[in-house]
Amino acid sequence: MSTTAEQLVELQQTTREQNQAIEAAKQRKLQCVNIAHVTLLENKRNLPVEQRQITPAEITAFADSLFAYANA
Repeated sequence: MSTTAEQLVELQQTTREQNQAIEAAKQRKLQCVNIAHVTLLENKRNLPVEQRQITPAEITAFADSLFAYANA
């Protein structure tokens, strides 16, 4: 069974839409990471220097919660 030209066009369109959705989700995730990083830095700005450390795990956890909230 061969694929018709119409089916190929439909498949290409579907694939394009899926790729665009994936890229949009990646961009939202990166925005959440940036927001989390900036927020955590601002929250620790008034602390003494030795208490200002932020771990990647903290940023990731906060970004994940922002992403989940934004997509709810």
